[in-house]
Amino acid sequence: MVVSAKPALQAASVEFDVKLIRKLDHAGPRYTSYPTADRFTEAFGYRDYLQAVAGLRTRGNRKPLSLYLHIPFCDTVCYYCACNKIVTKNRDKAAIYLSYLKREIEMQGQLFVGMNHVEQLHLGGGTPTYLSDAQMADLMAQLRRWFQFAADDVGEYSIEIDPRTVSGARVRRLREQGFNRISLGVQDFDPDVQQAVNRIQPEDETVKIIDAARDAHFRSVSIDLIYGLPKQNVITMAQTLTKVIKASPDRIAIYNYAHLPHLFKPQRRIAEQDLPGSEVKLDMLSLCIGRLTDAGYVYIGMDHFARPGDDLAVAQRQGRLHRNFQGYSTHAESDLVSCGVSAISAVAATYSQNVKTLEAYYDHLDNNQLPVVRGIKLNMDDALRRVIIQTLMCNFELSVPSIELAYPVTFAEYFAPEMEKLQALTQDGLLTIDADWISVTLKGRLLIRNICMVFDRYLHATPDRVRYSKTI
Repeated sequence: MVVSAKPALQAASVEFDVKLIRKLDHAGPRYTSYPTADRFTEAFGYRDYLQAVAGLRTRGNRKPLSLYLHIPFCDTVCYYCACNKIVTKNRDKAAIYLSYLKREIEMQGQLFVGMNHVEQLHLGGGTPTYLSDAQMADLMAQLRRWFQFAADDVGEYSIEIDPRTVSGARVRRLREQGFNRISLGVQDFDPDVQQAVNRIQPEDETVKIIDAARDAHFRSVSIDLIYGLPKQNVITMAQTLTKVIKASPDRIAIYNYAHLPHLFKPQRRIAEQDLPGSEVKLDMLSLCIGRLTDAGYVYIGMDHFARPGDDLAVAQRQGRLHRNFQGYSTHAESDLVSCGVSAISAVAATYSQNVKTLEAYYDHLDNNQLPVVRGIKLNMDDALRRVIIQTLMCNFELSVPSIELAYPVTFAEYFAPEMEKLQALTQDGLLTIDADWISVTLKGRLLIRNICMVFDRYLHATPDRVRYSKTI
């Protein structure tokens, strides 16, 4: 079926080809970075990160920054979760973590003095609202002490929340503390599904928080859903979608649940016999796309939808869309500075990741070192392929002459093996190719990861896909 938008402003539609999806639904990266994080090595460390920042200063960097803070704590465990989190009711642990996080912020702030203008902030986790109101105020004060934030109408300052952990008053306080975008984890409204994943979250509780966010004048409200959870089926998904559409969030992300219990221990508590089969998952995905586009949402790409007037949809229409570790973003030119356990920074032509345990995190900071433990420095080939993958993921088309102007390559020669593989995808109807353009078709948009995988040199060198989710 072809799913297209009714409103004139909608910039994207998508064709759902079941046979093609079945054929090409392999495991592959989500390309929140290239090279992907599993390619980072410990050969890249703290001093390499310092050199990357020094390089920015030498070049007179004036680009705004994007900041990410990782708050790893949760009250309870959601069985589907694949995030780096710590489940505890001992609030003292958060107080200790906050003291170290503030120290890391100060160290990063000192590095970026003179080039510390921030236009984007995102708090993720875990559950950032695990921090108390006073702790959040303290954290935001520390950020403003070391970084210069753009005005509220310019900057994009977002926080992920668990609606079960906040009140309307807390939402209003978050707005006063400087956040102007809010993202709510919902996953599914069906009681049986919620029970199966250990996340009991009544609809009215969630809707009250959405209403509170609107009353507090948040610029954007986002909802996260997951398809493929235990006990889900087309009927329960339709009921959830009806409730979500009625709540009318500005953005909706619908993620494919990847059942990888060998990697993520909480998933071992999910009964595999309760998981929907691949055909049911495809039916649910088709339903989601149809219902949301009929309701006026723009299909941004991958698993993201937005209202036509939302900044994400506007950025896509204007060719300014970007993709990073938080998904799609409107700030393409920003270096990403990340703080907290497991957080990943993207500064200049490098990626760097912090240690993943609290003990190691505290040890590094006690030794007055940033907790960078692994990463990668991009060479010219990495940078070239990153641009190609980013452009295809965000814009669904690539100008060959623009690549040849920016890099010392003749595209058809440099990417001869890749072009041969792309020709096979053209026969499947995923894209069209001429002398100047590679253009993704409506069929290809859902399978954009498959197209981008063609350009992934590391994937072809070591094609171990056990670590990845299915592309659909």
